[in-house]
Amino acid sequence: MKRALLCALLVVLAGCTIPAADSKTEPGTDRLGWENGYRYDDPVVVDASDGLNASEREAVLSRQMARLERMRNLEFEKSVEMRVVTRASYRRNRTGGSPGGEWNDQVWEGLFLVGEDTTTAEAFNSTLGSSVLGFYRAGSDEVVIVSDRDDPMVDRGTLVHELVHALQDQQFGLDDAPDTQDRQLARNSVVEGEANLLEARYERRCGDEWDCIESAPTGGGVASDVNRGVLLVVLAPYTQGPEFVAEIQRRGGWAAVDDLHREYPASTKQILDPDRYPGETPVDVTVPDRSDGEWQRFDHDPVADTVGPASIHAMFVQNGIGASEVERYSYAHPAATGWTGDSLVPYRNGDRFGYVWETAWESEAEAREFAEAYRRLLESEGAEFRDGGVAVVPDPSPFDDAFRVTREGNRVRVVNAPTVAELPAVHPQ
Repeated sequence: MKRALLCALLVVLAGCTIPAADSKTEPGTDRLGWENGYRYDDPVVVDASDGLNASEREAVLSRQMARLERMRNLEFEKSVEMRVVTRASYRRNRTGGSPGGEWNDQVWEGLFLVGEDTTTAEAFNSTLGSSVLGFYRAGSDEVVIVSDRDDPMVDRGTLVHELVHALQDQQFGLDDAPDTQDRQLARNSVVEGEANLLEARYERRCGDEWDCIESAPTGGGVASDVNRGVLLVVLAPYTQGPEFVAEIQRRGGWAAVDDLHREYPASTKQILDPDRYPGETPVDVTVPDRSDGEWQRFDHDPVADTVGPASIHAMFVQNGIGASEVERYSYAHPAATGWTGDSLVPYRNGDRFGYVWETAWESEAEAREFAEAYRRLLESEGAEFRDGGVAVVPDPSPFDDAFRVTREGNRVRVVNAPTVAELPAVHPQ
């Protein structure tokens, strides 16, 4: 699951107009709290009901950048540009999604979040096309605000959020992504968690301490083509990351948060339970290749993905297994919290696909709980159970395949293939 730093999923706010910053002049050399001639506490009068011209955008950006410098005690090293686009334009021009093609499709199918009736790239494109309010691309020095209005408005909160990403990129670099889903979510929990944390603190200063751009309703909402399971995984860094980053800051100040950017947490388990950071890391789970000559692993680096506990939570919650809708954003499903490691290896035989997914748990009881919840998940898809832990999910389910679920001690192994006869070819018992 490789993806860019994408969304500030907050309300879209109204924009502004601005006088020139002639009350104060910036010192001869740039310093914290000053940007492009604007100081963090300069008055800025804004009315962007008809959009922002170039000078107005510069003023909005400069004061927000100066304020973020003062809050974060870090300096913007380069100017940042801002562009505002309509959602229709964003969706027309959006490219990519979740790369990895058929390999990645097997990972998300293994999570019962993207079925065989679509692709992961299509699911990501439709979901993010409906949900993203702004984004920053590493190395671009440009933030883009996505507006649901035909006359695009500047969203104060989203602009702050994406400017934090620009500051992170300039100070620490954001162009290298980890190679597994779990590590990507853990890394994004730092990146997005810090941005959401600073955005919230910025908002709290508005009114009493700072003069801020007024908010306006957006009229936005969740579109019908959003894949709610994919969205639940993508949202984990935004909902869980802020408290994790806040806890690290409480322990060691902003210097400790700087260190997070230099060495990200090893798993979302540490994000969900900061007491496990930094000492407790996932166990190394490897899956031996026992396939016959016709079934082969993908030529993909890495050959296996690690999905982690946040995604396993999403798998069960999205499919209505053992958790209420109220618990949707807790990322603490009882059949996921005992996770210590996993490895999901996709396989192919021409245009036929399967996978082997082995998970490790803190105890036999935790492994048993996961296996039982997984079998209930198969039942929810109409599975017919046979001897040897074998189950068949029939058509018209988008997950109509054969499965073998076995537990040995604190390990659970799921083997998937199109038919029961092909299960031993992918991975014999």
